[in-house]
Amino acid sequence: MLYRDRVRVERHWWNGDRGPRSRRDVYIRTDGQRWEVEAQVGGAQGRSKVQQCPGEASARILADAWLGGRPGWREMVL
Repeated sequence: MLYRDRVRVERHWWNGDRGPRSRRDVYIRTDGQRWEVEAQVGGAQGRSKVQQCPGEASARILADAWLGGRPGWREMVL
């Protein structure tokens, strides 16, 4: 996992549900050299899955796959 003090969130999507059990978030993060995608279920106190990616393009492909083409996702402004 990337070092959190040097990493920035490049993109963040939210499924629009505020419920603690049904909230979903997908993040793309980078420290400038390494990339990761995180899928989070249940908000900050929920579960998450993090996948390291070799570059930005692969991180975007993985994030798109985890979003699953569902129209309800909202991209958050950073």
